[in-house]
Amino acid sequence: MIPPKKIQKILDELYPEPPIPLHHSDPYTLLIAVLLSAQCTDKRVNQITPKLFSRAKNPQEMVKLSVDEIEEIIRPCGLGPSKAKAIRGLSEILLQKYAGEVPNSFESLEELPGVGHKTASVVMSQAFKKPAFPVDTHILRCANRWGLSKGKTPKQVESDLKELFPKKAWNRLHLQIIYFAREHCPARGHHPEQCLICSLLTED
Repeated sequence: MIPPKKIQKILDELYPEPPIPLHHSDPYTLLIAVLLSAQCTDKRVNQITPKLFSRAKNPQEMVKLSVDEIEEIIRPCGLGPSKAKAIRGLSEILLQKYAGEVPNSFESLEELPGVGHKTASVVMSQAFKKPAFPVDTHILRCANRWGLSKGKTPKQVESDLKELFPKKAWNRLHLQIIYFAREHCPARGHHPEQCLICSLLTED
């Protein structure tokens, strides 16, 4: 295993203040953007959300659109029918149960349609600055490569990473690893000996 402190040092030097990849203006638009990002690239989501948010940027406006209208806009993100149904459904619940505001607890978020643990973690981390360690495919890949976890599921990897890194660093680390994975540690065409972190595995 590569020492977590070494990894943190490299990532802090490369990405001292990693920006949030999904464009948003408040917890609600972040929640919708994260939901749309399932099995879709952040780049594609950022191309689609301006059109959606120009029509509806809050639950009050979103419930005025039909599921079909929402689906028409978000179709390029994939899984259009289920995502459109979830977006409209959660918007209705936010109005009925939370006065149109996005709740800031894992339990409440995960009860919303289309919102799993990873989506809730991203919202808790990035919108409400609560400690969370969302695990996507990039983080799962790097955690396995770097010997930080043998977990095969996001839940297992999340648990292992939370044990290894200080709580105050989780929110930043989650973004740092994603950026590093995309730029230096890709799934295909990866050269471990040229990777700033993977190359540490071969050191004595």
